Amino acid sequence: MTATARFFHARRRLCLQLLLAGAAPAWAALDASERLLPTSQSLQHDLALALARKQPLVVMASLHGCPFCKIVREHYLLPLQQSGALVTQIHFLSPEPLRDWNGAATTHGGMVRQLEIEVAPSVLFYGTGRREVAERLIGSSIPDFYGAYLDERMKTARAAVQGR
Repeated sequence: MTATARFFHARRRLCLQLLLAGAAPAWAALDASERLLPTSQSLQHDLALALARKQPLVVMASLHGCPFCKIVREHYLLPLQQSGALVTQIHFLSPEPLRDWNGAATTHGGMVRQLEIEVAPSVLFYGTGRREVAERLIGSSIPDFYGAYLDERMKTARAAVQGR
């Protein structure tokens, strides 16, 4: 592991420890890219909108203050959204209210646990029947290949939703 990777791994661990301890630092607040990418209030509603457009729903599980999440959001998911994809995010550890796939009340953190997501960022792709229609994109991976991995999963997800 490179020195840079060790630094970011240690920072991510510290962020999680601080958040779990209830001592969220100021830099853990929403950054500009977190505000630009919508935060889901209802996964049921978001999925219905995506399917009405014959598109998969792209859900990013992010962690406030996570530098890897910021890169994925700004460099890959915002452009994907601008190209017409329906992209939303849910937040690790967040007590913010959320309606789940059935419309039942939960929280963002609760939904992350329910979906068994363990790494931030994670990007999931949903289609008809609330099924995952492409392999999850877990972590930030190698930047040189992340775009290709995302494109491949979007192609698979779109084909599943459009019945191709």
